Amino acid sequence: MVPDPRMLRRLEALVFMTVFLDLVGFGIVIPLLPFYVQSMGGSELTVGVLLGCFSFTQLLATPILGRISDRYGRRPVILLSLAANALAMGLFSLASYQQLLPLLFFSRILAGATSGNISACQASLADVTPSENRARAMGRLGAGIGLGLVLGPVIGGQLSERGAWLPPLAAGALALLGTLGVLLGMPETHPPSTRSTSAKQPSRLSIFQHSPRPRALKLMLLLYFLVFLAMTALQVAFALLAQERLHWDAKEVGYIFALVGGLGLIIQGGLIGPLSKAVGEVRLLILGTLLLSAGMLCVSFATHPLPLIGSVVLIGTGLGLTQPLLSSLASQTANPSLLGLTLGVAQSSGGLARSIGPPASGALYKFLGASAPFTTGALIALGAAALASLLIREGLGKPRD
Repeated sequence: MVPDPRMLRRLEALVFMTVFLDLVGFGIVIPLLPFYVQSMGGSELTVGVLLGCFSFTQLLATPILGRISDRYGRRPVILLSLAANALAMGLFSLASYQQLLPLLFFSRILAGATSGNISACQASLADVTPSENRARAMGRLGAGIGLGLVLGPVIGGQLSERGAWLPPLAAGALALLGTLGVLLGMPETHPPSTRSTSAKQPSRLSIFQHSPRPRALKLMLLLYFLVFLAMTALQVAFALLAQERLHWDAKEVGYIFALVGGLGLIIQGGLIGPLSKAVGEVRLLILGTLLLSAGMLCVSFATHPLPLIGSVVLIGTGLGLTQPLLSSLASQTANPSLLGLTLGVAQSSGGLARSIGPPASGALYKFLGASAPFTTGALIALGAAALASLLIREGLGKPRD
């Protein structure tokens, strides 16, 4: 499909808006989750299990939503995801108001089961973007994620002072706004002529059978798993560590998560395209995972604000580099007719990591101390860097003049 440049600009703008609104909502509530759980009588392990429940249902559902997007189009999946997220956030708000931990769990499970928004947006961009420009396109999508993660934690920290129920309610309102924007303006990028007409839906294994680079695809799925596994320590344990060592509350933690989002915005919004062309996507991915590893290790030793902030800068830079590159490289291993399924399976590899990682991080924190989740994350990210180096021989993401 050769897109009209005006249509491509419109699509990029709408995708940016969609993920921005979605991730503002995500950023509003995620830094506050440990505080919500503690207020309802839960422990560090409960925080991990709550985040793991979201990711486990996401793991099961995302490939199914990917298949649906390959067969029926990207737009219906994006609409479903946003509308369901609005409902889930409404339930989250009610759980916060009534102090109902089981309802909080249900709201996160519902959000995970319908969270096909990001992978469907990635697939819609990949549908109409040549492979040599995908890192730039995924970077712009990542910029929407980054901007959402800049503003979301700040908004959440401010709103939490007026009532614990207010941040998730605001997140739900933003999801409804995103639903309206997609309904009124987003074009379908996967027309019927390019969709599978078979009554039998393709299996997950079919992505390997039809991939032009099956070995590289397997490596990419492992990389998704390791990078997201390393990331889970930040979501589960950082707020708890900052509270324990520095006596920070929701507002300060929100600012730190905003810093991570801001770094992602700068890197993915403007730097990732030129850097990937100059250095090569695989080498840049290796650098990103090494920075992530160094940042995690530094967090484990930090006991004062400045070292902790410096450690977060390393983590934010590493994540800003790795996230769009994972999507771009995974899309280059996919058969075009199975692109949505392939990216859905890739997201599910991350989902598996986010299912295992949060309970493990919570348990490490509870039984071995605040440093343990971050030391473990550093070792995992170092393993991801070693694995990424194997992609060089697969011929993916080479530098371009």
